[in-house]
Amino acid sequence: MGITKQQQFDIETQALGKICKALGHPVRIQIMTLLWKRNNRTCGDIVNLIPLAQSTISKHLLELKKANLVNIKNEGKKIIYSIEVSNIQILKKYLTSYLSTIEISEENKLTVLTTRQKRTRNSHLKQYNYQFSHKKEKMEEVIY
Repeated sequence: MGITKQQQFDIETQALGKICKALGHPVRIQIMTLLWKRNNRTCGDIVNLIPLAQSTISKHLLELKKANLVNIKNEGKKIIYSIEVSNIQILKKYLTSYLSTIEISEENKLTVLTTRQKRTRNSHLKQYNYQFSHKKEKMEEVIY
């Protein structure tokens, strides 16, 4: 029988792992964004803004609660969700520290708001290096 290897991580690394795992789904990121824009929302408020079933939103909220990313407050029959800022600060601290150690050249920076480049005829061939030199020569002959 084999021996199972186990790695012991410090508390902050374990917390980061839970946070990143919880934020590993687009719906949960969307929920966190909604809560960040306006804290103290009910599940019904979130369902009105995200076109998913109430049960689906509830499951995602439960995952965020397990990772201690949201706080829950009972007000009668309503459950009010808000962001647990201290755990977001842990993530912010880690990402700030990490991003300050790497250097990305300006030409390699991609942003969400990139504009599409205009596609020219046969531009799809250039990315695969399928340039046909004999066709290029014929085009040059026609131009002159």
